[in-house]
Amino acid sequence: MEDIIPTQTTLCPSARPESADGVVFGIVGGMATAPRIAYLKQPLPVTNELMAKVGSVTPAEIFRTAASCMESGCQHFDGKDCRLSMRIVEQLPAVVEELPPCSIRRNCRWWQQEGKAACMRCPQIVTDNYSSSEQLRQVADPSIYFQT
Repeated sequence: MEDIIPTQTTLCPSARPESADGVVFGIVGGMATAPRIAYLKQPLPVTNELMAKVGSVTPAEIFRTAASCMESGCQHFDGKDCRLSMRIVEQLPAVVEELPPCSIRRNCRWWQQEGKAACMRCPQIVTDNYSSSEQLRQVADPSIYFQT
């Protein structure tokens, strides 16, 4: 299968499915209060047909998607680093003991910035999770980054 991700692109592994160059790299499984990502062997391009298959939920409830990192266009970017990946590593427990079989790792902003520590926490991240813990909600809240 042809590689659909250019090697020079840095990807955000928490991008919205609506992103212009988005790819699905994982499917949400597990329980609502303890989700786990099942990683795809090869990322799939986000298409209208794929998004239509989700039914009555949002695509971000069942798909983990990646897209080009927006850097300064993102509320989590501080001009140099992704603050979301920093907070995930600092505040969330690892949920796996080995690196997950991730198809976007070589291009992933979180991997490039935080390394293995980010990957060990990544399987618990769901973009639209309406049953997330207070800890996870705080980690994802960009307004907390800039409190003095």
